[in-house]
Amino acid sequence: MPWIQIKLNATSENAEQIGDMLMEEAGALSITFLDAHDTPVFEPLPGETRLWGDTDILALFDAQADTNFIIQQIKSSNMLEQDFAYKVEQLEDKDWEREWMDNFHPMKFGERLWICPSWRDIPEPDAVNVMLDPGLAFGTGTHPTTALCLEWLEGLDLSGKTVIDFGCGSGILAIAAIKLGAKQVIGIDIDPQALLASQDNAQRNGVADKLEVYLPKDQPENLLADVVVANILAGPLRELSPIIKSLVKPEGHLAMSGVLDTQAEDVASYYHQDFKLDPTKELNEWCLIAGCKQS
Repeated sequence: MPWIQIKLNATSENAEQIGDMLMEEAGALSITFLDAHDTPVFEPLPGETRLWGDTDILALFDAQADTNFIIQQIKSSNMLEQDFAYKVEQLEDKDWEREWMDNFHPMKFGERLWICPSWRDIPEPDAVNVMLDPGLAFGTGTHPTTALCLEWLEGLDLSGKTVIDFGCGSGILAIAAIKLGAKQVIGIDIDPQALLASQDNAQRNGVADKLEVYLPKDQPENLLADVVVANILAGPLRELSPIIKSLVKPEGHLAMSGVLDTQAEDVASYYHQDFKLDPTKELNEWCLIAGCKQS
């Protein structure tokens, strides 16, 4: 079915209140907040809705909605100036899932690792192929942080090694590590849906017997791995640095991503005393910080 979208500008002080009004009183089917100045905002704290200084609100309505009535409701609420700017657009009906599937292609990382959606032909059957159908959890290989971690893993000799995927998401890094020769991989994530996604994807790739997944509260004590990869965010990499460092064996390898180039030096400072860090790698303003733990 077709849709109508109303876009209007608000502020961080009133955007959430306006969004609630549009949902509860005006019949909006969904509300999306967008930064009017394209400033990235990262993971909010639990229970927090973090908004920008100038926030665009995108409200989606059924095509039969009376847009004049909706605009009048916004004016009557006195949440915005009476002459506030807005834009009404008609959105064509699409099979969004099919369109997304048509544009998700196999991707190659390093010399021999491919991430392939199941509905596509495998480009190199003799290569290391990870079949991935993204679901509820993050991690398809398309984001620069995931790409950096995949290339880093592909460049290691993982034969017989134990690997920890800290913040495993979809399980893409864990499964890639197994297919690259790891003996055992442990996935840790705070989201139970991520653990389910990792297990499902591991089953699809025939490597479920080599993957264990845990919530942090359930993980075994005194975990140690030859290789640890943590594709999360700069804040958790700083706050959880004692835990992350303790997971790496002496002379083991650690890679961290989810870090912007402006954050890399600060994050690295939490690890440089315990690790001999390699030069930081960058891709589209995102960074990979990696190194070897000193014995």
